[in-house]
Amino acid sequence: MSQLKKGAILSYINIALTNLIGLLLTPFIIKSLGESEYGLYTLIGSLVAYFSLMDLGLNNTIVRFVAKYRTEKDVVGEKKFLGSIFIIYFFISVIVLLFGLFLYLNLEHIFKGLNTTELAKAKIMFLILIFNIAITLPGGSFTAICNAYEQFVFPRFITIIRYVLRTILIYFVLFYGGKAISIVVIDTILNVLLIVAVLLFVVKKVKLQLVFKGIEFSLFKSIFKYSIWIFLMAMIGQFFWNTGQIVLGLRTNTLLIAIYGLGITLGGYYGGFAGAINTVFLPKATKMVLLNTNEDLLNEMIKISRLLLIILTYILFAFLLFGQEFIVLWVGHEYIDSWFVAATIMIVYSIPLLQNFAHSIIEAKNKVFYKVIIYMVFISLGVLLGYLLIDGYGVKGMALGIALGWLIAQFILNIVFHKVLGLNILLFLKEVFISKLFLLICIAFSSSFLIKAINEGTWFLFGLKIVLFTILYFLCISFGLNTYERNLLKEILKIKDKR
Repeated sequence: MSQLKKGAILSYINIALTNLIGLLLTPFIIKSLGESEYGLYTLIGSLVAYFSLMDLGLNNTIVRFVAKYRTEKDVVGEKKFLGSIFIIYFFISVIVLLFGLFLYLNLEHIFKGLNTTELAKAKIMFLILIFNIAITLPGGSFTAICNAYEQFVFPRFITIIRYVLRTILIYFVLFYGGKAISIVVIDTILNVLLIVAVLLFVVKKVKLQLVFKGIEFSLFKSIFKYSIWIFLMAMIGQFFWNTGQIVLGLRTNTLLIAIYGLGITLGGYYGGFAGAINTVFLPKATKMVLLNTNEDLLNEMIKISRLLLIILTYILFAFLLFGQEFIVLWVGHEYIDSWFVAATIMIVYSIPLLQNFAHSIIEAKNKVFYKVIIYMVFISLGVLLGYLLIDGYGVKGMALGIALGWLIAQFILNIVFHKVLGLNILLFLKEVFISKLFLLICIAFSSSFLIKAINEGTWFLFGLKIVLFTILYFLCISFGLNTYERNLLKEILKIKDKR
């Protein structure tokens, strides 16, 4: 099996493991920390997450440029490019530390609603996380190099190991009285170990070589000409995922932050199932853009989107049907509004997730500025709308505002895919949504309301519903798979087609 397919499978294993452990561990973390400290932990995490934007889009730039240099067999150009990248990262880390120190000294002026104890904890967590970001940003370049060389297995495998170790350590530390500060310390130590492991792999397997002499200014110009749009796109992503917590932190209390943050976390789990695949297919998209026609690109996009459709609609429909019951059993009835936040995010997020390959194409063709401008305008308007709706609707208003802006942006972006990228979006919609497969998915969903009618209240009944829904769902879609999807299923499961 190729690195591409192994990487995709490991990505899904990693995501499934992360989500499963996260679902099991989150109630324990909330109980151990308490609602107030969990809200504080979410708030500081959301603030520090903005520092990850200082990557400036360089990880995606590495994947795109190295894949291009390899396709063109330009070894010298690749070495100079990577040398310039690490020069840039050095200055980024310095800026992160200096700006982080400035915010640390003024944190009490940013979050005036925190009491003295909460502020002291927030400052310690913030300082540790700033150091974490300063080393993680350049460290992420090694994983990007692996992706560019289509060496997907090792970094994903080591990430799985890291997450399992993180889970074990957090459980024992919190069990014996640790708090939120302990979690950020564990994350920082494990991040350092992960970076070292991937660095050693890159040096040994990929034979990483850097050239610092003879680097021309025009190379830095080319890098930033591409990466600035990726950076702005990442900034918009952080704006989408974290601004809600910040706005609620300015206007409400830590309990509402925790409720909204939990909903965003669940929405993030959902997005992770498709987001990880995007990194696997970006190198392939870059090569296809250089060597293939728009028709070939569209066929690849349809093929990938149909596979994502099977996975994502299963998760989405299961959550829409049984999500409220799950949240009540999972963390308690006081977090019931988290279902609305998560469900809203999942619904509008489904469109870009299903079109992940188109987003890889728009990056490979260096047309990201279209995407950035559209998202910047409409998600900003969505955040403003959410801000205005907080007084009347609380966390639901914040979620609705952001979701509406995101939805309008997706509609306009599809026009860009059609007109600018030359992708026949109407044919895409026909093959994915006006298809036998999607019809059978809808039949499975509508039929499952009979399963939803089963009594609620215990994990056993909840598990029974999930099992019945899973059987019904996959039984229905089995009649809608095309030849490629059947062959892929046989390859993954290593079974013969009885038919």
